[in-house]
Amino acid sequence: MHNELSIREAQKLVDKWIHEYGVRYFSELTNMACLTEEVGELARVMARTYGDQSFKEGEKHNIGEEMADILWVLMCLANQTGIDLTAELQKSFDKKTTRDKDRHQQNKKLTQAETPTNTEELQ
Repeated sequence: MHNELSIREAQKLVDKWIHEYGVRYFSELTNMACLTEEVGELARVMARTYGDQSFKEGEKHNIGEEMADILWVLMCLANQTGIDLTAELQKSFDKKTTRDKDRHQQNKKLTQAETPTNTEELQ
């Protein structure tokens, strides 16, 4: 595999892998359920890594692996539905830049120093 991989190249590699090793794509609905499952797995790891929950003994906790699993299934769905994620991501950047270019600089929640949460104030 390449050291640096474009989104478009990754989509092609996923498609090649599916046809060589996976026989065929799961249905779009099944892949949507798989995507939801993978996002849930990332949420579990994030909650245990950055939140208040702790890992169970022996539980894996590789955030990058979970993110890659999400990307894999998303690329499967994109391939199945004829979506070029590179083109769509560029459109998304363009939309956000036009719509939000000044918005976040004016957001006091982002530009002011962090304030203590209610829990911190009680202590």
